[in-house]
Amino acid sequence: MVDLKIPRRIQGHINDIGLKQRVVAQKSGYTEKQFSAMMTGRKKITAVDIERICFALNVSPSEFIKPESQKVG
Repeated sequence: MVDLKIPRRIQGHINDIGLKQRVVAQKSGYTEKQFSAMMTGRKKITAVDIERICFALNVSPSEFIKPESQKVG
């Protein structure tokens, strides 16, 4: 099962800044189909994918990769 936390964060950012998913796909060097597969969990997102997407969105990878909160006790 693919974890959708990162794709959801990416999609949320895309929506927040008002871009179309196809524009981000093109800027990242992916087809719309490839990018859609990553956003829906049909394709696992690799570190290289995150790097390309972040470059296209002009954001740091830390925008999408956040550590899980740790339980105390």
